[in-house]
Amino acid sequence: MAGATTDLAAARAAYDAFVARGLTLDLQRGQPSDADFDLSNGLLAALGPSDVTMDGLDLRNYPGGVAGLPSARALFGRYLGVDAANVVVWNNSSLELQGLVLTFALLHGVRGSQGGWVHERPKMIVTVPGYDRHFGMLTALGFELVVVDMRPDGPDVDAITALAASDPAIKGVLFVPTYSNPGGETISADAARRLAGMPTAAPDFTIFADDAYRAHALGEPDATVEFVGLCAEAGFPDRAFVFGSTSKVTFAGAGLGFVASSVANVAWLTGWLAAQSIGPNKVEQARHVRFLEAYPGGIDGLMRAHATLIAPKFAAVDEVLSAELGTDGAYATWTTPRGGYFSSLFTTAPVAARVVELAKAAGVVLTPAGATYPGGADPANRNIRIAPTRPPVAEVRTAMQVAAACIRLATAEYRTAQA
Repeated sequence: MAGATTDLAAARAAYDAFVARGLTLDLQRGQPSDADFDLSNGLLAALGPSDVTMDGLDLRNYPGGVAGLPSARALFGRYLGVDAANVVVWNNSSLELQGLVLTFALLHGVRGSQGGWVHERPKMIVTVPGYDRHFGMLTALGFELVVVDMRPDGPDVDAITALAASDPAIKGVLFVPTYSNPGGETISADAARRLAGMPTAAPDFTIFADDAYRAHALGEPDATVEFVGLCAEAGFPDRAFVFGSTSKVTFAGAGLGFVASSVANVAWLTGWLAAQSIGPNKVEQARHVRFLEAYPGGIDGLMRAHATLIAPKFAAVDEVLSAELGTDGAYATWTTPRGGYFSSLFTTAPVAARVVELAKAAGVVLTPAGATYPGGADPANRNIRIAPTRPPVAEVRTAMQVAAACIRLATAEYRTAQA
C-alpha cells in the first residue's frame, strides 16, 4: 500500500508541473499542417484564365457526365490500380461519396439485391478500434453495427467469414485497408483474397474499402491490395467499392473524392447520381489533374514530401512514450504505424477516459476516449487515438510528455484504489 501511495504522489507531482505551464495544445483530429497544405499551393494557380477546356469539354458548362472528367478518372484509376472505366470522380470528401453509395443501396439495393436494403434491417461489419465517422455515418443511415477486431494484417477475416456466412442481414464490411485509422495496420494480400472470395449468406454482400491513406507511407511503403480485381478473380466482380480522396494529398477542404468498382457498378452508381446531379465540379477536377501530373514524381512525389514533414512527428510520439512509459507494457502499449495519420494507444489499466480528462485539464486536447468504438463507448476503457500530424514536432513532443504523465497518474490512481 505504501508503494502505491508513493507512486501516486510522484505521478501527481509530475502532472501538476505540466498543469502549471498553462499549455494549449490539440491532438484531437487528424488534420494536415499548414506546411503540408503549402506543398499544394500551386494548385491555386494550376489553371489560368484561358484554361477553360479539358478532354474536349468546356469546364464552365454543364456537359461532361457524372462520372467525372476522363483525365481525372484516368489519374485516380492509376492511383487505385484500376482502369479509368472503373472510376467515378466526385467532389470533395470520399465520406460523402460513401454516404451516397450506401444511401442508394438502402433505397434500391446494389447489383444482385432483391430490393432496397432498408427493408431488411441491414447490418454492417466494422473494425475496432476504427474510424468514428464511419460509425456515425452508418448509424445515421440506420445500419446495425457488428464489430470485429483489427489485427496487424487487417480485419479479423475469420470473424468476418463466420458472421457473413451466418446472417443474410449482414450486407457488407466497411474498413480502412491501408494504414488504418487509428492503428496504421495494412491488410495482407492473403486476408484481402479471403475477403474477396468468401461465401456469404447475403448474395449482395459488399466490401466497402475506404482507402483514404493508400499513398500515405512514412517511409518504405506497404504493399497495397486492389480489391476490384481480386473480387473479379474470385467470381464476385461486383463485390467491392474502393474509395479514396485527395483530402490529405492536396487540400483537406477543397479536394476530390473518388471510388473504384466494376464497370457494371460504375453504371449503377452513375445512373443514380445522374438523377440528382448534372455532374461534379469539373474546374476542381481539372486543377487537380494539371497540378498532380506536373508535380515532380506525381502523386508519389508529393506524398514523399508530405512524409518528410509527418514522419518526425510519429517518431516523436514513439520516442517520448518509450522514454516516459517504458516498452514493457506496464503503463501502455501503442502502434508504430508505417503510414497514415494516427497511432493507437492502449492503456494497460482501464483508465483511458481519465487520461483524456487529465490531459484536458493540463491544456492538451486528445481524441475522446471511446471515439474509436461505435457509440463512443470502448467497453475496456483503454484505447486513445493519437493524432500528431497538425502541430509542429516540438508541440507533439510536449503533448506526448503530458499524455505520458496523465497515463502514469491515472494508472497510479487506479492501482491505489485497487490496493
